[in-house]
Amino acid sequence: MATQIAVPDLGVEQAEVIELLVPAGSSVKKDQPIALLESDKASLELPATADGMLVSWSVKVGSVVKAGDALLVLEEAAIPDVASATAAPVSVAEVAPEADAAPLAMPSPPVVAQAAQAQTMTAADDDVAAGKCHAGPAVRKLARELGADLTQVPGTGPRGRILKDDLHNWVKQRLTQPVVAASSGGMAGLFGDLPPEPDYSKWGVVELTPRSRIQRKSAENLARSALIVPQVTQFDLADITELEAFRLSLRDSFKQNGQALTMTVLVAKAVAYLLREMPIFNSSLARDGENLVVKDYVNLGIAVDTPNGLLVPVLHNADRMSLSEMARKLGELSEQARTGKLPPAAMQGATFTISSLGGVGGTAFTPLVNWPEVAILGLSRASQQPVWDGQGFMPKLMLPLSLSYDHRVIDGAAAARFTTRLAVLLADIRRLLV
Repeated sequence: MATQIAVPDLGVEQAEVIELLVPAGSSVKKDQPIALLESDKASLELPATADGMLVSWSVKVGSVVKAGDALLVLEEAAIPDVASATAAPVSVAEVAPEADAAPLAMPSPPVVAQAAQAQTMTAADDDVAAGKCHAGPAVRKLARELGADLTQVPGTGPRGRILKDDLHNWVKQRLTQPVVAASSGGMAGLFGDLPPEPDYSKWGVVELTPRSRIQRKSAENLARSALIVPQVTQFDLADITELEAFRLSLRDSFKQNGQALTMTVLVAKAVAYLLREMPIFNSSLARDGENLVVKDYVNLGIAVDTPNGLLVPVLHNADRMSLSEMARKLGELSEQARTGKLPPAAMQGATFTISSLGGVGGTAFTPLVNWPEVAILGLSRASQQPVWDGQGFMPKLMLPLSLSYDHRVIDGAAAARFTTRLAVLLADIRRLLV
């Protein structure tokens, strides 16, 4: 008896089939990986639901599927339990797809805005198009940079003059309205018509390397955040001399329990404490722009470098975790991320993100705010520096902090207070007990 098997709940809206691990006509064992799917943030392995023969696939590589879609036809080795069957048994002839059947249609993804689909205007084009509206040179320049058509932007200034706020509000409004993607899709859909690419092969040998779905979607999300969020970065240094000594004193005991006590874990512990102290950094700007959504929970996203791209697993309720629990959980999530087994639910719900490049190098960087969050903390490589203590210069281990924030929500003084307070907590971790 052949049974139609549907796509299970993926934890995400949709995913792309990137590999069919078992060909039709092969025998499979229950829980054996049979297909590899990739969502916007992670790769997912689909296991066989029972022992039997995989009669046929209802999808192809490149198909975009969601929970409940037809996946395959399985002829089980034993009579299935009717109470737990995912679908009613049907004959193979009824469900077996044609050999050359077209893959499932991919729904048109939303793009950033109609403004981003408009052709980028040159200065001359801008004079012609914007001549029908009332706007100053600064607004016209900003419109060119955003690819916006000023003739479509309503002005609220005197005599209908278009202000910068009018332009930002117009773009933001269209960011929330899904529209039909450009024919080329992807990043081209974000920025509209671009000049044609040069023929790179004229200067030498080139190779076209496809990017993973995670990399493509990450690029679109980052471009969207850069367009939405007026971002500023606050830089500071934290003296972690004593904190590093404390970490080294606990390293072996954590290691015996299979845990790694890294500097990122210690910083995450301090940040989770500080977000309770300064909840504006744990908020989101409501769509109406009139209110802040302040969360009564602290979920820390921790950026992890993986072979498939950058992933951000989330430590849910991080402010309630002990140092040991945080180290264990972050180790588990990081390993799942690197092996492609991180469940989508583990990457959702972050309220603040930490990105550490200390293991790679660098002195500072400007991380992009992960909208709808309002801030992200970047950590660079710590280094020994001479610090004046009032009598002389003392060698101190200094950790560079880079706090990027949404300037619509957070002003410069609040950002400076955040990094200053964080530096105080990191200089003496015992302050978390006060």
